[in-house]
Amino acid sequence: MIIILAIGASYGKANAQTGIILSDKTGWHSIGETTVDFKKDSDEVNVIIADKFAALKFKVEDAPIDLMSMTVYYESGDHQHVKIDTQVKAEGESRVIDLNGGERSIKKIVFVYKTLPNRKDEKAHVEIWGMKTNADENYKK
Repeated sequence: MIIILAIGASYGKANAQTGIILSDKTGWHSIGETTVDFKKDSDEVNVIIADKFAALKFKVEDAPIDLMSMTVYYESGDHQHVKIDTQVKAEGESRVIDLNGGERSIKKIVFVYKTLPNRKDEKAHVEIWGMKTNADENYKK
C-alpha cells in the first residue's frame, strides 16, 4: 500500500526536478537542468537547502530556444512573474534576471519555453543558474 501511494504521489511530479544547492559561496550556482522539446512546454524546479538567490539566468546548449516566461515562487509565499520573450542561441545564455527584493529564499521556479527549429533537429539542453550575493552575511560583519 505504501509503495502504491508513493508511486501515485510521484506521478504528478514527473516533470518536476529538485535543485539541491549545498554551497552558500558567493557566485553563480547550477540550480537545475532539462532537455527541451519542439513544442511549448514548461518545467518546474524545486529548490532546497541553500536556496537564497539574488538573480537567475538560463544557459542553453545544443539548439536555440524561445524562452517565454518564468514564475519564481518564494518561501515567503509570494511569487514573481517575469515575461522574458527572448530567443537564446545554442551555446548562449539569457540576460541576468534580478529577483525582487534582493537575495531571497526560492521555493520553486516554473519556466515556459520551446526549442526553435534547427538544421540538425536537435533538442536544446537548458540549465538554470542562480546568483548568490550573500548580502545578509555582509551586513552581519
